[in-house]
Amino acid sequence: MPSLKDLRLRIVSVKSTRKITSAMKMVAASKLRRAQTAAESARPYAERMERMLGTLATSLAGQQGAPRLLAGTGDSNVHLIVMITADRGLCGGFNSTIVRNVKALAGQLIKEGKTVKIFPVGRKGREQIKRDYGANLIEGFEGLGRKGITFPEADQVANRITRMFEDGEFDVCTVVYNRFRSAIQQEVTRQQLIPFVAQEVTAGREVGGTGAVYEFEPSEEDILNVLLPRNLAVQVFRGMLESQASEQGARMTAMDNATRNAGDMINNLTIKYNRSRQAQITKELIEIISGAEAL
Repeated sequence: MPSLKDLRLRIVSVKSTRKITSAMKMVAASKLRRAQTAAESARPYAERMERMLGTLATSLAGQQGAPRLLAGTGDSNVHLIVMITADRGLCGGFNSTIVRNVKALAGQLIKEGKTVKIFPVGRKGREQIKRDYGANLIEGFEGLGRKGITFPEADQVANRITRMFEDGEFDVCTVVYNRFRSAIQQEVTRQQLIPFVAQEVTAGREVGGTGAVYEFEPSEEDILNVLLPRNLAVQVFRGMLESQASEQGARMTAMDNATRNAGDMINNLTIKYNRSRQAQITKELIEIISGAEAL
């Protein structure tokens, strides 16, 4: 049974931990507001660009001379998985959820006889997945977005992916990230970046749109040659913003739970301390009384 001194030290230690987790919760809540605003602001632009490119791509699908980012290499033997996670922990199951999803995807592709390469964006994801898929890892990026995700950082990642595709290092590229829903809910999202997958369009009109029919100048092919690389950077930027907002939401929730658990532990330790102290006092009183009666 621990002594009274050990219980006092334990209570002090847990109180210090509660102060830290409470402070981290407040910091995460502050960062979450900015990250959520940035992620929600990027969604309309990214979704609209994707729909517009889908309209353009439908008219060129299957034609010779279509951009490689649209047509692909013609094979699907080598898959590149872009895994977006955080550089830091203490955010609950945020990183582990992404890693499990990437492992499931990589395992499925390997069973189908495909070659898998994993491109990590974030330190925690790389550290976790290298235990099982270290041979499939390639050099990625760490330390992005320390002061907030910026488009040049996302463009840097997109340029690296584009260069690898042009060098023939993969055939299909898929990004996996956490889409922000709320502070307590994040949705793992898989999105194919290369080759570009056009959304369903009908009679030259965007599904769910205004029903307008567009004429393009210059040609659709020329526009796609410019916009497809741009769209790749935009979708990566969107994924990084969603991931950052999800990270802060998960960290705020995890630190809130940790603070509550620390409070419960302090209450239990305090009760145990008081009971031990009372038992010790009672024992001393019995010894004093017994000694007095013996005299």
